[in-house]
Amino acid sequence: MQGIDTIRLSEKQKQQLIILKRKTGIENWNVLCRWALCMSLADPTIPPKEDIPSDSNVEMTFKTFAGEYAEVYFTLLKESYRKFTKGTGEIELSTFVKIHLNRGINLYNKSL
Repeated sequence: MQGIDTIRLSEKQKQQLIILKRKTGIENWNVLCRWALCMSLADPTIPPKEDIPSDSNVEMTFKTFAGEYAEVYFTLLKESYRKFTKGTGEIELSTFVKIHLNRGINLYNKSL
């Protein structure tokens, strides 16, 4: 399984994160994205598969996204990915991350 090099967000996600930054006072995109990812991974249902563009100017390396716990986040993602695909490889890991981030950002916005 390949690693994740870069996380790129859509313009819609960027706008949602701007709102989250204002509501929470948290200034860093990566912290908000980590929390959103965890919210989505905690939901046992499968996030909807959708084509999410990477059309904003917000991007970060996986190391920046995950911080000092990069290995932990990557392990969580790999395990969830394996359960989701059951070895079929029906979607790429990067797409899997994108759909979880998308759902997580939506959940996070709705929870505030």
